[in-house]
Amino acid sequence: MLKITSKQLEVTAPIRERIESRFEKLSRHDVQLINPHIIITEEKPGFKIEASVGIPNGELFAQAKHDNLYAAITAMGQKLEKQLNRQTHKSETQRFVSLEHPEEAVNYDDDYEEDAA
Repeated sequence: MLKITSKQLEVTAPIRERIESRFEKLSRHDVQLINPHIIITEEKPGFKIEASVGIPNGELFAQAKHDNLYAAITAMGQKLEKQLNRQTHKSETQRFVSLEHPEEAVNYDDDYEEDAA
């Protein structure tokens, strides 16, 4: 269940539907979203939207500012999607694998001794 809080603005049905559609895209990653909370603030030049979402191995946070509320929602959703994608594919990265299973150290001194002989 999404918790949407707004300041100086009423959350209408189209706004709620847009936010829910962005979070449906996040659910495609097969990761449980824990207590998603969205805060919408109307500021002088436009809108600011912040989202914090718990996941089993951490927390995601994104914020976006834009003159158009729907563009801000889209930007926030893209940032969350990028973070979630990075978290879900972290174990596949080359650096993560090399840190988890360091290869045996290669002793290059033997090569120099053979060349010197």
